[in-house]
Amino acid sequence: MATTPAERLLLRKGCTIIVPGFRSLSPAAEFREMAAWCEEHGIDHDVYGEGPLIEDFEIRIAGLLGKEAAAFMPSGVMAQLIALRLHSQDSRSNRVGLHPTSHLLGHEEQSYSALLGLTYVPVGEYRRPLVATDLAKVPEALAALIVELPIREAGGQLPSWDELEELKRQAAERGLALHMDGARLWESLSYYGKEAREVAQGFESVYVSMYKGIGGIAGALLAGARGWIEEARIWRRRMGGTLVHQSPMIISAARRFDERLVLLPQCRRRAVELAEGLNALPGLSTVPEVPHTNMFHLYCAAPAEEVLEVRDQLAREEKIWLVGGVSDAEVPGWSKTELTVGDSLLSLPNEEVLPLFRRLLQGPLLAPGAKAA
Repeated sequence: MATTPAERLLLRKGCTIIVPGFRSLSPAAEFREMAAWCEEHGIDHDVYGEGPLIEDFEIRIAGLLGKEAAAFMPSGVMAQLIALRLHSQDSRSNRVGLHPTSHLLGHEEQSYSALLGLTYVPVGEYRRPLVATDLAKVPEALAALIVELPIREAGGQLPSWDELEELKRQAAERGLALHMDGARLWESLSYYGKEAREVAQGFESVYVSMYKGIGGIAGALLAGARGWIEEARIWRRRMGGTLVHQSPMIISAARRFDERLVLLPQCRRRAVELAEGLNALPGLSTVPEVPHTNMFHLYCAAPAEEVLEVRDQLAREEKIWLVGGVSDAEVPGWSKTELTVGDSLLSLPNEEVLPLFRRLLQGPLLAPGAKAA
């Protein structure tokens, strides 16, 4: 079994069929395509965040989100820290509302506290999206409430449109600033059947990723009111994020942006179809049962170590990479993995893919409570 990141990367690299995610290019191929795109469009570098390339892209994303302005950031972590800094400054409060599974809590080494001196107030429940009734249970004033759309750690779940609108309404009544963690906002649009500006309406600020669903090298955009974004640019410089050239990140995202926006609804439809097939197999189930986006969590009635052994065996012997990381689930004997449906699965029908997932449980015994064949 591959145990180190380097071993897993090497094993995955040797596969001819990679089921999860989007097809990725080698650095050499990626840079060649970026160079060709630059030649075609007459692209010049930005210089410390100024120039047509970055400014036109910022204007476009701001327009899509229905905001007055947007600023490109080298990372989503920086974008959201700046948003919290500005909201706490505006409200003169150091308390911020976060869902218990927020990226700021689980993946950023408590940066909101260590760097900004902010206090975390839990809002919502672990296994579902944040809704208005959760906010109603929080009596104290908050500098801002971060709403992640979708909730990654709950299998990419989204609140219903009515629930989201009620949350916006209640926040407005309280005079509370809503900030959207929209790392996967683009992936969420087909669930609502809405444009990005409609989803973002009512949020004072929005962060969107340029590498997750869009497939850029790195980077994010932070959008909001014009004056607010000008302050965000000052904080970007203070935090070391105004790089001499941000063009490589922007080019890699801008050249495939339109293509991915068209592709993502197809990926969600494929995710729904795949989940239906997986839920019909003994010992497998998805959360949510019907995916809200093009990602969901797959639960297997076997320990993570055994599932990983089967995955690695498939990779070594048949050059098929079936799943990524696998961890033990909350229920003893079960494991879970996050599965993102990208363009790879669009050409692989259930008839070909489901027998592969069935093999994850051929060796291990079914855990207690699993469906029998």
